[in-house]
Amino acid sequence: MSSLSASARISLSSLRGHKRRFAGTFLAVMLGVAFLAGTLVMGDTLRASFDTMFGNATKGTDAVVRGADTITTPDDSQGTRKPVPTSLVGKIERTDGVAAAAPNIQGAGQLLGKDGEPIGGQGPPTLAGNWIDDAQLNAYQLAAGRAPAASGEVVINRGAAEAGDLKIGDTTTLRTPDPVRVKIVGLATFGGEDGMAQTTFTGMTRSDAEKYLTPKPGEASTIQVRAGPGVSERELVDALTPVLPRGVEAITGAESAAENTENISGQFLSLFTSFLLVFSGVALLVATFSIHNTFAIVVAQRTRENALLRALGASRRQVTATTLVEASAVAVVASAAGLAGGIGIAAGLQALFPAIGFPFPEGDLVIGALSMLLPLAVGIVVCLGSALLPAVRAGRTAPLAALRETAVDHSGASRGRAVAGAVLALAAVGLALTGVLVSPSVWLAGAGAVLALVAFVVLGPVASSRAVRIIGGPLDRFRGVTGGLARRNALRSPKRTAATASALMIGVAVVSLFTVFGASLKATMDQTVNRSFAGDIAISTPGFGAGGSGLSPKLAPALAERPEVATAVGLGKGAAEVNGEGRALTVTDPGPFAKSFDLGKVDGSLAGLGDHGIAITRAEADKQDLKVGSRAELRFADGTKDTFTVRAVFGRSELAGDYVITRQAWAPHRAQDADSLVSVTFEDGVSTAEGKAAIAKTAQAYGNPDVQTRDEYARSAAGGIDMMLTLVYALLALAVLIALLGIANTLTLAIHERTRELGLLRAVGQTRAQLRAMVRWESVLVAAFGTAGGLALGGFLGWVLVKASDGATESAFAFAVPPVQLVVVALVGVSAGALAGLRPARRAARLDVLRAIATE
Repeated sequence: MSSLSASARISLSSLRGHKRRFAGTFLAVMLGVAFLAGTLVMGDTLRASFDTMFGNATKGTDAVVRGADTITTPDDSQGTRKPVPTSLVGKIERTDGVAAAAPNIQGAGQLLGKDGEPIGGQGPPTLAGNWIDDAQLNAYQLAAGRAPAASGEVVINRGAAEAGDLKIGDTTTLRTPDPVRVKIVGLATFGGEDGMAQTTFTGMTRSDAEKYLTPKPGEASTIQVRAGPGVSERELVDALTPVLPRGVEAITGAESAAENTENISGQFLSLFTSFLLVFSGVALLVATFSIHNTFAIVVAQRTRENALLRALGASRRQVTATTLVEASAVAVVASAAGLAGGIGIAAGLQALFPAIGFPFPEGDLVIGALSMLLPLAVGIVVCLGSALLPAVRAGRTAPLAALRETAVDHSGASRGRAVAGAVLALAAVGLALTGVLVSPSVWLAGAGAVLALVAFVVLGPVASSRAVRIIGGPLDRFRGVTGGLARRNALRSPKRTAATASALMIGVAVVSLFTVFGASLKATMDQTVNRSFAGDIAISTPGFGAGGSGLSPKLAPALAERPEVATAVGLGKGAAEVNGEGRALTVTDPGPFAKSFDLGKVDGSLAGLGDHGIAITRAEADKQDLKVGSRAELRFADGTKDTFTVRAVFGRSELAGDYVITRQAWAPHRAQDADSLVSVTFEDGVSTAEGKAAIAKTAQAYGNPDVQTRDEYARSAAGGIDMMLTLVYALLALAVLIALLGIANTLTLAIHERTRELGLLRAVGQTRAQLRAMVRWESVLVAAFGTAGGLALGGFLGWVLVKASDGATESAFAFAVPPVQLVVVALVGVSAGALAGLRPARRAARLDVLRAIATE
């Protein structure tokens, strides 16, 4: 106990005397913990806010009657349910324990704002439905105006009104997808909020909802039920179950609210928080290198001090404990500061999201025990783990080292390190190539990528000497003695240079990885459009998310009648179980469809699909063991089953989908009919400008959707990628900042280590400006080495990710390297290195010459 307390006293005394040594470590730990804590607190807060909002919105609904079966497809996990007949309402109201029941008719409906632009539609759904007069059964509450009473009157949520600059009394267009002129007579809230994130809602009369949102009157999405006094939700469901027909079920209001919360907020929040946690991990990984490097340098500088302790009787264990106690103190204080910073980050994001147009539900910050304890534990473990090897090295200091001058870290590129790094690099390349070329597997490729990162770290000191000589070569010529000294300083400890650069290397590698992957996704989109889309003009819905209402199925036939148009075809969407497996269906007219899309080699004929024919891709045919002439059983969401004959097998599916049926075959089973894409081909001699203008004129009567050329369509399809990359760069800025703090801290410690040397340089004539330049150029060389390694590693990992995705999925990925963006990344990395060297350079230039020479 006494030996441990002695170690603690020595450690705390050293910390008090050398606080600046650990400034960079403190900031690295604090920032990493703050990011992690902020992510967890924000996730808990949003989850609780959504739970509260849904609970408030549905608290009057005690039971929900709905279709029992769901057809889910790989790209729609929520699935499609059979509608319920509204004639059940009377039967339900006569059931014991029921106080009220109302049909809930829901579909897609997108409002146009005052400026004629659609509101929402870039992710969250845009909903329309009947306005339920029973206020307790209606999830939306009237906040201003009145309920719709006549055809064409609507209530919209207040958030949509603000986004579209609309007010009570205004007339606008509602895409259902057929355009409907509507008059706003009321504004509503959802669970006390202006809207549910960016989701919009338009409440219509029941007759309008049946007319525009359902294929025929008498069908509803669900029936909302309210219990009588003294009847619990479970008792109500038990009373309803016996009176419901086959294929219809009742669930409690609490179960329905939980499902809605999970479907709308749970999946999004899980993806969102997982996305942020990945970047928290990157930031902490970068911090690990910075922390390790700081303690390694401090231990090297204290060689004589530690040797004296050993000579005075201190054991190895005590010397090791001294370093670990210092690391623990820094870890605890920095992690605690990080927790406070994390709460501040969460509060800032809660205020930021509404400002950028993404209003999450309001609510107090939810600070759970796990959200505090986990980041605290991670911060302490990362700091102690990073300091462990330097601490063990300190404990091995021999007492005789006290007789020598203060030791400096001269570790370099040993033969063993070179061999180990080469073996790891070969294993990484072998695993990656196996996962990419031999047996396509994202997991194998990922293992190779991780091993490649380890190989880069191990080979860092081996590569740093040669890399710094090459990169710093021009400095001798352009900066003379100052440049030469900067290069030699970076070369004197290859291990330290590599460790300092490794933090920046990881940050740059991740930035380069996403840059290459983003460029490859864009190239893939462009390749898909160029290879599969044979039309001249495309009219499409948003490229991602569930938003929007789709395009009117009447648009393509109307365009086909124009003299400038040779063919116009729309692609609709459907869903069915094909031989027991849920699959998305493409609904179209086969004749113009085959002319407007490149389908590759086609066996059979699409012209003969008719009412009971289906066309499928060759990949799906092989999976299902089907061929031309085979029969497949399709079960639709309305509960009906039918046998279809495979009339055609085609090669490509990027835009066409894997299963194609005619509009006549889909008509008996359709819900709200809509197209997701309309392709238009011009007659010979019609220019693009002339044809586009003519099409835009006709499209204006169908909700004024965007009319795009092939190139514009390809760019818009990839529009979400730029948004994603912007967010990625913003998040990775933290990792790069931590890396730069590491460079600055290393240089500051190195200046302390070289105090006498710097004093001698000044004594023999070096000016303050030359000394500042020498330190800055050393920082630039370290940053340039880290940036170059990061670009190489990121490019390799990007190639592996793209090729592994290409082999492991049916989509054809194109690999692309964006030279301009990568040059910008390189310039930012090197410039940031120069910035990191400013403070250490100023400190070096302020050294007193005589005191520096006298320093031991």
